[in-house]
Amino acid sequence: MLEGSILQQLEAAHKTGKRPIRFGVYYKNTLVSLCHALEDHILTEDSLPLVIAAFQRGKWYLQEADRYGEIAQKAGQIVIMAAADAGFKEHPTSQMPNVALVGLDPADPVAEEWHLIIISPTYTAMVLCQELSAEDYGTAGKPASDLERKFYGLWTFEPELVKETVDLAIAHIAPYDPELEKKLLAIRDNIHPSLASSEQLSVVVSRVIDYLQDGQEDILSTGEHSNIPTGSRQQALDRNLVSNEVQAFLRMAQLMDMADVTNPMAAAEVVALSEMMGQILDLPAWQMKRMRLAGLLHRIDPLQSAESILEPSMTKLYDDEAPSCPLTCPLVPGAQALRTMPQLRAVAQIVTHQSEWWNGMGTPAGLAGDEIPLESRILALVADFQCRLAKARKSHPDSEENLSKALDECRQKQGDRFDPKLVETLSLLVMGMQQGLILPVSPTKVTTAMWLLDANLYSGTTTQPNRVAN
Repeated sequence: MLEGSILQQLEAAHKTGKRPIRFGVYYKNTLVSLCHALEDHILTEDSLPLVIAAFQRGKWYLQEADRYGEIAQKAGQIVIMAAADAGFKEHPTSQMPNVALVGLDPADPVAEEWHLIIISPTYTAMVLCQELSAEDYGTAGKPASDLERKFYGLWTFEPELVKETVDLAIAHIAPYDPELEKKLLAIRDNIHPSLASSEQLSVVVSRVIDYLQDGQEDILSTGEHSNIPTGSRQQALDRNLVSNEVQAFLRMAQLMDMADVTNPMAAAEVVALSEMMGQILDLPAWQMKRMRLAGLLHRIDPLQSAESILEPSMTKLYDDEAPSCPLTCPLVPGAQALRTMPQLRAVAQIVTHQSEWWNGMGTPAGLAGDEIPLESRILALVADFQCRLAKARKSHPDSEENLSKALDECRQKQGDRFDPKLVETLSLLVMGMQQGLILPVSPTKVTTAMWLLDANLYSGTTTQPNRVAN
């Protein structure tokens, strides 16, 4: 990581803190799709954001300058940092009153970085990356294909992290243009970013998914067939795109947890409880992975309010031989956030059908008993238990009775809301926790999300029974 770069300064500021930043590696084609999605969301907003971008060289800015002319119509201020090339200052977008150019010294470490920082009262987003050096690429050397250029960094929607990076960017601009620094500080002081609503996040995330999925199709239609990688190299590009699609959902869920000051650890604790339940039930590894991802995403609002359009005759979709296959009922338009990814359709079904009741009185499909996917039954129970436990801890932080109280409240719903056999399993887990078993809560590594996906995760193929053994 280049000394003095914005990325390095941000990493150093968090290196010894409680929340060290986790970085990932991104291909150029992924970053193009990601940045376009985050930029184009500005066109739907009326919050006049401050946008700071670094393009490495002016020639990369010129390829996007027309788009930035359109974005400038909806932005309060745009700042472009890049090592100047011919035409850098002459493009019409550069002449707009709310667009400022900062010509970087070629030796400036930021001239090796690719940044997009967007901050407004209602919308914050950031891509912060640095291109790998020739040494970083190793013996293979830099790729011949521009699509395969790699960048090290992160992207996020977190308001506080974006605001912190804005300050670093403004400080970097100061030696180049002190007057612009003053202007940007005044703009920053008038912006008080907050967490976006679940509806806003859903719109942004859906756009990110769409752009990432379209990105690969665009590559194949550019006509630059001689530069398109093949074989394992093409698979690496594809996996990077898919990984970032998963990251988009995980970041959305992460922000929803952050917004809930009464229960900010919900996803992490639900995942830990689900995995411990799965271990007691001796579930296979692929099912544990699927349940982990469902636990991380279980509070995504668009799915919580999803409605099924199942016909009554379709409510019994399972038989005793393969009842763990994911439900195939469609969700109404607008509630298909996770289902936009084929790899997550089974996870979407798990999350959606966590609101089914054991007695058949739940939604969206009115499934009963073993008709409800096992993962959905586990998720429903542990999510309810975790919520009750969090509420009890808030009222009585050090009480040893919190576990018993939360469990007793779940027991009152066994046979109606919850699978009685799973409640028995939860009772064993709680007994262990009361005797010193520690809940293994760990932060989600969003930048390494691909391990959560494999063929079994979304194929639904299994020979395991979809019920708890007696």
